[in-house]
Amino acid sequence: MVRLPRSPQRLAPGTRIAKSHRVANETFLMTATKDLRTIARARMHDARVLLQSKRFDGAFYLCGYSVELALKARICQTLKWSGFPETANEFRNLQSLKTHNLEVLLRLSGVEGGVKSKYLAEWSVVLDWNPEKRYQPIGQSTLQQAADMVTCAKRLLDIL
Repeated sequence: MVRLPRSPQRLAPGTRIAKSHRVANETFLMTATKDLRTIARARMHDARVLLQSKRFDGAFYLCGYSVELALKARICQTLKWSGFPETANEFRNLQSLKTHNLEVLLRLSGVEGGVKSKYLAEWSVVLDWNPEKRYQPIGQSTLQQAADMVTCAKRLLDIL
């Protein structure tokens, strides 16, 4: 979401606005769900490039981030929202959505049963991700782990 200042200001080129709403005399603009999906696909592409470049830790991390974004887009679709909240003020009363926990996001997405019944193997691989992986020492992810993560995350992105 983009918080608009009270004075007129131009938005950056390419910024899409899903829907604006006013709260306490402030206007909030939600980032479009379509943009979340686009970013998720772009991060998946980045992960494949990193895997091919033998940058296994980065590939592994970006796959998890990609699935997180896809789940947030799915939550928006399920709730018939045009965008996902971003700032602390916009998350007011929506704290359960302010998470990187993939299990929580899957539960809120409305597709948990289908994912766990048809894609349990893929989901189990992706669950090894958490945002703290970005701080782990280099060399913790193997070629096999990164390749499995790329394959499984891609399958999940295709159905989310």
